[in-house]
Amino acid sequence: MTLLQSILLGALQGLTEFLPVSSSGHLAIAQYFLPGFKQPGVFFDVLLHVGTFGAVVLYFRRELVEILTSPFRRDEAAPLHRRLLLLLLAGSIPTAVIGLTFRDFFEGLFHNIPAVSLMLLVTGTLLFVSERFRITGRKEDSLTWGDALVVGTVQGMAIVPGISRSGSTIAALLLKGVNGETAARFSFLLALPAVFGAAILSARDLNGIPTSEFPLYLAGMGVAFITGLLSIHLLMGVIRKRRLFGFAIYCWLAGGVFFAITI
Repeated sequence: MTLLQSILLGALQGLTEFLPVSSSGHLAIAQYFLPGFKQPGVFFDVLLHVGTFGAVVLYFRRELVEILTSPFRRDEAAPLHRRLLLLLLAGSIPTAVIGLTFRDFFEGLFHNIPAVSLMLLVTGTLLFVSERFRITGRKEDSLTWGDALVVGTVQGMAIVPGISRSGSTIAALLLKGVNGETAARFSFLLALPAVFGAAILSARDLNGIPTSEFPLYLAGMGVAFITGLLSIHLLMGVIRKRRLFGFAIYCWLAGGVFFAITI
């Protein structure tokens, strides 16, 4: 892997992690078509996710501080933040169970570009249905345990390359009547425990990385962090304006084209 390839993949990860078009699917397709590209391993992809993890932490730093300090506060807003903390923990349970149980199987699909392309078609359909039939109104104070478990399960299934994590989780909440901005915030915050857990599990792969390649890995992670901040800001604006249809069409076109090319 070259420095240019690392930067390109980092930019792709940052842009597509939060836009509802599947970062894993785009990384799989890009790595397949990059000339002379040698797969650096899953740990590189996890580091790219760590970059976008940092983007979420920075962008939602105020919400995170309020949620994490809520068990120790007694102000008027503390009960809501404590409830959000518990909901995030509850939603992380099905994600962890699915991820740990089916991790190897789903990682094997990363190299199956026709399957990845078909999953992009699924992502497009989820976005279309959620935008067409969304019921808005509920905010953070009305999120339920059922919401958390459903979204956690959907997030776990989004380990499949081509299924957008942000797109599928936001779509699930929109269909359950949650306000768009609330759905996006909860989706991004729920990703943090999952990415942190994946990074811990992949830490054992550090020993297999040549020291000379560490700068390449870090460059990709840094670019993913910067572009991730930009894409979060963009998606929040898209959610407010109810314009997910464009991403649905993009996923259908990309999935159809790459399926036809690689089948």
